[in-house]
Amino acid sequence: MVKIRDIELGDFPLLLAPMEDVSDPPFRALCKKHGADLMYTEFISSEGLIRHAAKSKMKLDIYEEERPVGIQVFGAELDSMIEAVRIIEQTNPDIIDINYGCPVKKVTCKGAGAGILQDIPKMIRLTEAIVKATKLPVTVKTRLGWDDESKYIVEVAERLQDVGIEALSIHGRTRVQMYKGSADWTLIGEVKNNQRMHIPIFGNGDIDTPEKAVEHKNIYGVDGVMIGRASIGYPWIFNEIKHFIKTGEHLPKPGIAERVEATRQHLLSSVKWKGETLGILEMKRHYTNYFKSIDHFKDYRMKLVTSFNLEEILSTLDEIQEQYSNFEFS
Repeated sequence: MVKIRDIELGDFPLLLAPMEDVSDPPFRALCKKHGADLMYTEFISSEGLIRHAAKSKMKLDIYEEERPVGIQVFGAELDSMIEAVRIIEQTNPDIIDINYGCPVKKVTCKGAGAGILQDIPKMIRLTEAIVKATKLPVTVKTRLGWDDESKYIVEVAERLQDVGIEALSIHGRTRVQMYKGSADWTLIGEVKNNQRMHIPIFGNGDIDTPEKAVEHKNIYGVDGVMIGRASIGYPWIFNEIKHFIKTGEHLPKPGIAERVEATRQHLLSSVKWKGETLGILEMKRHYTNYFKSIDHFKDYRMKLVTSFNLEEILSTLDEIQEQYSNFEFS
């Protein structure tokens, strides 16, 4: 049984990665329904929180049915991070997660996210202060290093554990790589198999099939995997991986009725949470994946992504279900 303090996550937990404008409450609810064991929110700016920015505060919304859930925060200034942690605690999450992995320039140029990988001593000081400032379990998500010449993750993992973090998720790329190339899990395995390490180690990067999840579990010995881009528009991946680990067999692919229902549920929840305009806008990134591999789908996809009328989109979804009722997904 993998545990973060007293939070039981199962024998090989599957974590939903924090993804900006993706892993919001409507999407997390779907992933939870389809087998995700631990949720992380979109990453939240400490500076935004302490300035009471509406978008940052909105990201603090969590619901009982999605627990356990961690709220992820990023920032580079100690006082701001501590104050943000105090604000986060008021929403009663299960975990506070520190983002040391975001590669986006507007974050890294301020020394936050993966930017702090250029100043490991500061990373450790900041982490230690946050651990001491909260009674909640603190976890960290980071990368192998800033670039190929600074892959210090084995040593960094030890130091983070020494100052009190209770789990570590590692994305198998450097900041310079961004999301390009293949994730390198070799160093993730070295961290997990380091005899000094006793906290759960979760691997992240390129897990998009049940076979890959099992392969990485067996080769690198990680305690669980964190899944990001492969879940966008396809929340079924979590239960598919669990079933494959348990039986060695594949679950049938969700049919058109299941996909339309998930899309409809996601859309309506998104509109309820964000309002109609923003809720519809931020659904557009999901449609292609929900209906991936359908032949001659371009016209319907265009109708979905260009319409801002809720009833029109729901009507289009009904048309899709009728039009492709006999389509078999592979």
